[in-house]
Amino acid sequence: MSGPLAGVHVVDLTSVGMGPFATQTLGDMGAEVIKVETTDGDIFRYTTPSVHAGMSAAFVQLNRNKRSIVLDLKKADDLDVLKKLIARADVLVYSIRPKAMRRLGLDYEALKQTNARLIYCGAYGFSEKGPYAGRPAFDDIIQAMSGLADVQGRGAAQAPAYVNSIVADKVSGLTTVNAIVMALYEREQSKQGQAIEVPMFETMVAFNLIEHMAGASFKDSAASMGYGRILSKFRKPYRTLDGYIGLLPYTTEQWRRFFEVAGCDDEAKDPRFMDPSQRAVNIDEMYEILEKIVAQQSTEYWVTKLQAADIPVTAVRSLEDLLEDPHLKAIDFFQTAIHPTEGEIKMPGMAVQFSRTPGSIRRLAPQLGEHSAEIRIELKTDRRLSE
Repeated sequence: MSGPLAGVHVVDLTSVGMGPFATQTLGDMGAEVIKVETTDGDIFRYTTPSVHAGMSAAFVQLNRNKRSIVLDLKKADDLDVLKKLIARADVLVYSIRPKAMRRLGLDYEALKQTNARLIYCGAYGFSEKGPYAGRPAFDDIIQAMSGLADVQGRGAAQAPAYVNSIVADKVSGLTTVNAIVMALYEREQSKQGQAIEVPMFETMVAFNLIEHMAGASFKDSAASMGYGRILSKFRKPYRTLDGYIGLLPYTTEQWRRFFEVAGCDDEAKDPRFMDPSQRAVNIDEMYEILEKIVAQQSTEYWVTKLQAADIPVTAVRSLEDLLEDPHLKAIDFFQTAIHPTEGEIKMPGMAVQFSRTPGSIRRLAPQLGEHSAEIRIELKTDRRLSE
């Protein structure tokens, strides 16, 4: 066992993206995670691509460092097994609707009677305190409801658009990790568990409005909502003669150096571009000028010249480029391992590093119910459950 969460036992009653990402992160950091699945299994098992049915790439990337047990919670014996798992756990994470949890006798008030130290974390769509409680929620729905699709459409897209990532799942998953770790820390002081609610909708509204609250932040402001620089229709990767670059002069000195490198002496002295408050007002014009200048030279030219001038710049990378990225190779970021049924697996490693207690990949994603028998045996021999 290794990692800062070594010794923490987690029961994972989640599926798809948000919950599994959270529990995998806990597992990477040393927690012992038991994934409870129905007889059909997590629906993400069946996306594409895959080598074998039930072990999709997405599932493999979201469910390492876990063991899988299949339980049919409509059966009294299987429900009893789950309650025994929870009775000895430090953390329960669930994405089942709270109403169904209560119907099964898996609500916090019931479970804390046998495990007062339990951290009970609901990771689902909407807070139980509001009228949206119990609605089904997936990443696309939350992107549409939380303002994110609207924000994506206010720039060059000119129509609501989804981010090409399950960003609501992943942001909410990381928020779930934060909440659980904070609760574990508090438990060290109080010796008591508690219930946590991490709703995707509220999490993403808070996430999106950090910069986009803008004019609505102040009672008497006439300014609109939305962060102007981010919403500029000219904010995008810029086309060069042979590709695209990401470019962001940000400070006054960076803008001055950019115009000097580009041979635009007049712009380098123009107060519209050299004064921070004026830049904010004229951001569309600045970015439009940037676009026209960049189109005149090659990607290599701009990357070489602007990096030498200490201006933030990069060639736009494809997903495939990341696998050969020299920095990621130097730090051994991508991990490979031989899965017993799926063959060689390549996975992103852990970005966060601990000097004394590093995380590790100890298990690869499990087959459906792969550990059912051994977990049941453990429960039968667990002295804590008979005390």
